[in-house]
Amino acid sequence: MSQHEISVNIPQALDPVYANRIQVAYKEDEFTFMFLHEIPGTNQARAKSIVSITPKHAKNLLAILARSMRDYEEKYG
Repeated sequence: MSQHEISVNIPQALDPVYANRIQVAYKEDEFTFMFLHEIPGTNQARAKSIVSITPKHAKNLLAILARSMRDYEEKYG
């Protein structure tokens, strides 16, 4: 296993979550992402998950999302 690879244990009881909207808040030492499911035909959304990370991890997330989007666009247009 390389230095950047880790073994991930996903519990069997962990269900996937669908979110079609996200809200982001931040303060000096963390970014908080609230993943929401907007209910069609209404002006309501349900929070599905809240994740807080450090600013350093937020920068890493930004980089991997940009790289993943480039890869996706190369593959699917």
